[in-house]
Amino acid sequence: MKWKPLVVAALLTVAVAYYIYQPLPDAIEKPWKLMMLDATFRTMMHLGFLKEWLDLGHCISSVKSSLESFEGFMTVDSRGGVIPGVKFTDTTFAGVPVRVYEPPAGGEGHLRRGLMYLHGGGWAFGSGKFGTYDSISSMVSDELNCVVVSVDYRLYPEVHFPEPFLDCLAAAKHFLSPEVLARYAIDPERVAVSGDSAGGNLAAAVAQEISIDDGVPVKFSVQALIYPVLQALDFNTPSFVQNQNMAVLPRHTMVRFWLQYLNADLSLLPQFIANNHSSSLHSAFTTELRSRLDWTVLLPPKFKKNHTPLVVEKKGSPEILKRVPGLLDRRAAPLLAEAAAIAKCPRAYIMTCEYDVLRDDGLMYAQRLRDAGVSVSVEHLEDGFHGCFGFIAWPLDFDVGKRAVRAYISWLQSNL
Repeated sequence: MKWKPLVVAALLTVAVAYYIYQPLPDAIEKPWKLMMLDATFRTMMHLGFLKEWLDLGHCISSVKSSLESFEGFMTVDSRGGVIPGVKFTDTTFAGVPVRVYEPPAGGEGHLRRGLMYLHGGGWAFGSGKFGTYDSISSMVSDELNCVVVSVDYRLYPEVHFPEPFLDCLAAAKHFLSPEVLARYAIDPERVAVSGDSAGGNLAAAVAQEISIDDGVPVKFSVQALIYPVLQALDFNTPSFVQNQNMAVLPRHTMVRFWLQYLNADLSLLPQFIANNHSSSLHSAFTTELRSRLDWTVLLPPKFKKNHTPLVVEKKGSPEILKRVPGLLDRRAAPLLAEAAAIAKCPRAYIMTCEYDVLRDDGLMYAQRLRDAGVSVSVEHLEDGFHGCFGFIAWPLDFDVGKRAVRAYISWLQSNL
C-alpha cells in the first residue's frame, strides 16, 4: 500500500504539468518561465470566475487584487534599485489621479521634456503606480531629464467606454496647458503621449483628439505606442490567427477585453471571434471604412504569409451596432479614424511583437500614418510577445523585455 501515495503524487505532478505546459514558438526565450506566468494569470482568472459564481464579488475585482499583490514583488527598476534623485508626487489633473515623476535637480534654466504615460491592462487592470510601470517611468524621467505623468484612469467594471478615454483626454489637456507646462519647466515643443496595449489604444486616441482640437494650443510632438490595440472589427488578421493561443494574451481574452470595454454582452464573444459582428450585411461597414483596416493592403508581405481575409457574408447580426455602438467610434478604435484626422497626428514610434495578436493592429496603423504623411518608426521584436515590455525585473525578467525598454528610451532620447 506504500506505493499509493507515490501514484497520487505522480498523477498530481502530471496534472500540474499538463495545466502549465503549452506549445510556444522556438524563438521564445525562457519558455517555461513564460508558461508559468501564463498559468498564474489563468489561475487568477479561474479563481475570480469561481468567486463570482459563488456571489463573492466581481471576477475582475478579484483578479485586480491578486495582480496588485503579484506586482508588488517587481517594484524595482531593471538596474536593481530605486533611482536616486527621481521624486514622485501623487496628485490629480482635471480630477484624474496621476503620479508625476520629476528628474533629479540640475540644469536649472533649461526646459525639460514631458511625457504622459497610459498603462495597459485591457482597460480593466493595472496602475502606473505599481510594478514595472513605476520603474520604467522613473527610468525615463532620470535618463531623459523628463517629467513623466502616469495616469490612473478609471477601469472596468466601474466604468466602460468612453470614460477611460475621457479621463485620459482631460488629464492630457490639463498637462498641455501653458500654466502646467511652465510649473514643471517643460518645453512645449517636446511633449509626448505614450502607452502600451490598452494604454497604447488610449494614447493613440488622445493624440488624434488633441491634434484636431483647435482649442488646445499646445500639441503632443510625439506619440510612442507599445503593441497598441486599435480595432475591434477583424479578429482574424494574420497575427490574431497565428497567435490565437499564445501565452499572456490569447485571442479570446483580447475579445473579452473589448466586449467589457464597450459594455457589450459577453455572450457575443463567439460571434466576434468569427467576425460575424463585422459582416458585410451591415451597411455601416462601407468599402471605404473597411479599407482603413484592410490588412491585405496595409501589411508588409512578410506578415501576410498564406493567410486569407475572413469576411462573413451571411451570418452577421444587423442589430450589432445598436448593441455595441462603440465599434465604429475612432475614440475606441483609432485605426478607423479618417485620413484627415490621422494626417494631423504627431510623429510616431510603434513597437510590435511577432508573437502577439495585436501585431497587425500596430503595423496597419503605422502604414496608415505613413500614407497620411506622418513620420513613423516601427520597432518590431522578432522574439517579442505581448506584455514583454513590462517584464524586466526578477522574477519576470526576459532579455527581450530589457531590449524593448532600451529601444523605447533610445528612440525618445533622439526624437523627443
